[in-house]
Amino acid sequence: MGPSPIGPGEVWRALFAPEALDPVADIVRGIRLPRILLAALVGASLACAGVIFQALLRNPLADPFILGVSGGAALGAIAMLSFGGALGLGYAAVPPAAFAGGLLSLFMLFLVAGQGSRVSPTSLLLTGVVFNAFASAAIVFLASMSGMLEGSRIFVWLIGNLSAARLDAAPWLAVFLGVGLSCAMLSARGLNVLALGEETAEQLGVSTEVQRRVLLVAGSLMVGAAVSISGLIGFVGLIIPHALRLVLGPDHRLLVPASALGGAAFLVVCDTLARTLLGGRELPVGAITALLGGPVFLVLLRRGQRHWSAPGGALR
Repeated sequence: MGPSPIGPGEVWRALFAPEALDPVADIVRGIRLPRILLAALVGASLACAGVIFQALLRNPLADPFILGVSGGAALGAIAMLSFGGALGLGYAAVPPAAFAGGLLSLFMLFLVAGQGSRVSPTSLLLTGVVFNAFASAAIVFLASMSGMLEGSRIFVWLIGNLSAARLDAAPWLAVFLGVGLSCAMLSARGLNVLALGEETAEQLGVSTEVQRRVLLVAGSLMVGAAVSISGLIGFVGLIIPHALRLVLGPDHRLLVPASALGGAAFLVVCDTLARTLLGGRELPVGAITALLGGPVFLVLLRRGQRHWSAPGGALR
């Protein structure tokens, strides 16, 4: 699917015939394969981070984009792109800067909105809105200081775009996803117990403070890596975990890997729609996810504050 239709046989030949040097092979290897791989990795990272944040906060509205974590990661990445050259730092420093920005935003969120996981939904949303507004203003300021060409690239990247996807970014993004996913899977039983409440979890032998710190770092790592590649793509961490929780239940031993797979498939589909809906023109993939995720967010917000049920139950 795309402006240049390519059949399955041509794709197979382009991928597995090393001698293929025709334009079809260039399109498949140089454009579509990197884009599909990175869309899958970014979607899996954002969805897995969404599961982690929702479990730790026991709130279905806890999405990396809504909480301002993605905005902080984007600000860190843009700051490194703007000033990294003067410091002698290359593109390799962008993902660590995005990770640091996301982690700092998450730390400030807990500092301002409340203590531990006992954060009211109203405080959570308002603080996330403030952080996103601050990050957006700072990014616009940095983009305005850049040249016209660089500034336009920043604005396109800010909306969420995979058009500049490069295959060499896939391995390290896969490593970050693997680390975060492994931490979430190893903590899945603890997250199930945490749904019963912090005091109950501690009585059952779960070290809630250690687990929270490890998972917050893991979630921020995945968000930072994803944002450094794709820019701000919102609502993936909201839609996928919530939909799969309704189908599979709240058991994180199933929910975490299913969300990673679902997020990967969802963003690949959204990116395909972004490439094909307008024919020769391309939409930012962040616009597609926002169109789909906005109504879901409003429905959850209208339902008001809810609490997690015990493993085996459902979100009430």
